[in-house]
Amino acid sequence: MAGRLFGKTCLVTGAGQGIGRAIVERFCADGANVIASDISERHFADLPRAATAVKLDVTDAAAADAIAAQHPHIDVLVNCAGYVAVGDIFECDEQDFARSLRINVESVYIMARAVLPGMRERRSGSIINIASVVSTTAAARRRFIYAATKGAVIAMTRAIALDFIGDGVRCNSISPGTVDTPSLGERIAAAADPTQMRIDMIARQPMGRLGKAEEIAAVAALLASDESAFMTGSDIVIDGGFAL
Repeated sequence: MAGRLFGKTCLVTGAGQGIGRAIVERFCADGANVIASDISERHFADLPRAATAVKLDVTDAAAADAIAAQHPHIDVLVNCAGYVAVGDIFECDEQDFARSLRINVESVYIMARAVLPGMRERRSGSIINIASVVSTTAAARRRFIYAATKGAVIAMTRAIALDFIGDGVRCNSISPGTVDTPSLGERIAAAADPTQMRIDMIARQPMGRLGKAEEIAAVAALLASDESAFMTGSDIVIDGGFAL
């Protein structure tokens, strides 16, 4: 049987690992033709056969435009590339501030601008932005610039949704809570007390566990499919109760 995404061409950024990789695998399982992009090629070896690996710096507008030109029929864009800067306002230096804005915010601008002309021409398309519950939705300690950038992602999602609703283009965001990914694992390993930090990360979710990347991918598959055709400008929170 054809999957719910059969015939759709989907571009996923940050596809090398974590949530991005889970989205690629789910989209492929649902029948999509997936362009899996990442700035690093070291995670591409075991991608699903239905995925085409592309090295991409999402902060490079020319590179984004080149991919859009090479694949002019992109039906779905998932902006998943991201960076988590840890620290309060005093711990956030100018480099972290600039890098966070560039990767988490400017990349959404660059990638959406690249694919929107084709979507508008075909009067069909879905843009999915991976935001975070740590944003305008909820607060977490020592996530000053990260929260600011993810709040911006939610705001840009709504702006794109409204501006292009008449062109058949939908734009929604997903705000995960704490998800068990390699990125989180690296931050836990770098902590002064990794065991305690993992306990603290789990405790943030009233459900008593970390989220799974596959659970975020399931929501992305819904937003990519025609089953969500009446949804635009929405931010879906999937956080194990973090924001309650």
